Amino acid sequence: MKRIGFLSFGHYQPVAGSRTRTAREALLQTVELAVGAEELGIDGAYVRVHHFARQQAAPFPVLAAVAARTSRIEIGTGVIDMRYENPLYMAEEAAQVDLLSGGRLQLGVSRGSPEPALDGPAAFGHVPAEGESGADMARRHTEVFRRAIAGEGVAASDPRRTGRSVALPVLPQSPGLGERVWWGSGTRATARWAGEQGMNLMSSTLLSEDTGVPFDELQAEQIAVFRQAWAAAGHAGEPRVSVSRSVMPLVTDEDRYYFGAERGSTDQVGSLGEPGLARFGKSYVGEPDQLAEDLAKDAAVREADTLLLTVPNALGVDYNLHLLGTIARHVAPALGWSPAGRS
Repeated sequence: MKRIGFLSFGHYQPVAGSRTRTAREALLQTVELAVGAEELGIDGAYVRVHHFARQQAAPFPVLAAVAARTSRIEIGTGVIDMRYENPLYMAEEAAQVDLLSGGRLQLGVSRGSPEPALDGPAAFGHVPAEGESGADMARRHTEVFRRAIAGEGVAASDPRRTGRSVALPVLPQSPGLGERVWWGSGTRATARWAGEQGMNLMSSTLLSEDTGVPFDELQAEQIAVFRQAWAAAGHAGEPRVSVSRSVMPLVTDEDRYYFGAERGSTDQVGSLGEPGLARFGKSYVGEPDQLAEDLAKDAAVREADTLLLTVPNALGVDYNLHLLGTIARHVAPALGWSPAGRS
């Protein structure tokens, strides 16, 4: 395990027990959590993007704020639903955040997940072309976005103003950003496509297919398919792979109060309202030594280079830094990880 990061869904709700009651609090706490995580030696600060929900929505402003308050930690998304995006405007935003951060942006993009809106992308002005599905549109937007951040000309110049006819790229450009785009994949088929396209792979605690094998084994198979497709396509270098896990060490009475009932969690199989079954990975809850042993046996964690820890952000910054600190000191070292900046 080379890197460990946190993944926040940015929940906020004015309900009993919530320490993140407003959107402003959720944003400010995301920044503070990233600052504290960097001090712990954590490698990455990632935000999940949801629309029409009391969660993190537009990621670039908060990522820019994190970039301004930190110097080392990777900042990223897991994932941006590309059905909603104007890919050229997103290319401008992403490049600016990457430049502000000194090249630390890691962009997870994908088709997205089930959501409250019946047709949210259409409300944002994005409708699939004739014969396209929503997934097809997300891939098309991703292709345009990747060409734009690579510096490809996307708009014809006006000869009356420029004195020539050329294809203009979006500006600014941030060199190297194109190598830090990840595809959030929920199946082996989409992982194969991501490998063929030369993107990194981001896989969460949910796979939208089920073959009857344990979640970690199915996800490890997904990773193997991705790497085989990457190699077969002839891409240079080594792709990165991240997996997400819910890891809750029980070391205090507060930990046991919040998460003790989840001890012994198992995989779950169910429907997302679409054809076929989905498999949900279990939560890892227990004493640190047991968690380290269990995670070391996780087939997909062994195959990935980056582990993203989903955090209960509504419990506030102090509690989540306690959680991350416990993992950094007592769980992650057993997986071969050491805090950033230390051997």
